Amino acid sequence: MVYKSICTFLASDIDAAAQLDSAIAFAHRHDAHLEVCCMGIDATQSVGFYAGAPAIIYQDALDQARAQAETLQEAARAKLKNSDLRWSTDSTVLTLGGINGFVGLKSRFSDLVLMPRPYGEGRGPQDEIIVEAALFEGDAPVLILPEPGAEIPEFRKIVLAWNQSDEALHATRAALPFLKEADLVNIVVADPPSHGAERSDPGGLLSQMLVRHGVQVEVSVVAKTLPRVSDILRRHATEQGADLLVMGAYSHSRLRQAILGGTTRNLLEETTVPVFMAR
Repeated sequence: MVYKSICTFLASDIDAAAQLDSAIAFAHRHDAHLEVCCMGIDATQSVGFYAGAPAIIYQDALDQARAQAETLQEAARAKLKNSDLRWSTDSTVLTLGGINGFVGLKSRFSDLVLMPRPYGEGRGPQDEIIVEAALFEGDAPVLILPEPGAEIPEFRKIVLAWNQSDEALHATRAALPFLKEADLVNIVVADPPSHGAERSDPGGLLSQMLVRHGVQVEVSVVAKTLPRVSDILRRHATEQGADLLVMGAYSHSRLRQAILGGTTRNLLEETTVPVFMAR
């Protein structure tokens, strides 16, 4: 698998240009088609107005959302037409509740979704919803950048978080193109269980699979010396000088599959390196 269809979602003019610059550079690197989806979000209908509110208020909110989507699309096209990239754009007006369906559909037919970290200054609820929808509704891998416009390094040293879960295995398989190009992949196993299929050789079976793909692998087994697994992974990635962290994405509820789990959220809130996730 190679990443030939890359998608990014713009839902605000805050840092949109920087996000688009990163996406263009990344798509160039992989000789991929870049689809830019520009979204005007009408948040008022999820909150609601008081009974009897005049229709003009609703129409004004929709007009603002439509203008935002059109402005984002015009700016994206102006930047993309000056590149030799294969690209396309789309625009739509959505309520917060409608984001899942649109993002899920677009992500489902993309090899990779590229987005900035959904938490921090300038981020809103729509940013988390977009990432969640790409992962859980679109079933697509997502590459999260620590900051909009951050330069995406060559992924020469990769830390792969392994806990024997289906999510971690799916993330590993989805990240194979990156893993095969890396100089070294460090499989980190935090506080492995004393009982289980890998109790005598944590990460051993995964290492064997990756070696057969020509991946250079080493395994680090680390103790749980910090309260949160996310802190352990972040510290380990820093100590290893990692260019990329690969991990499974987890939700609070497998029935709802809508709210990022604690480890996933905590790590994304403070990450300083790109994070590749799949579920």
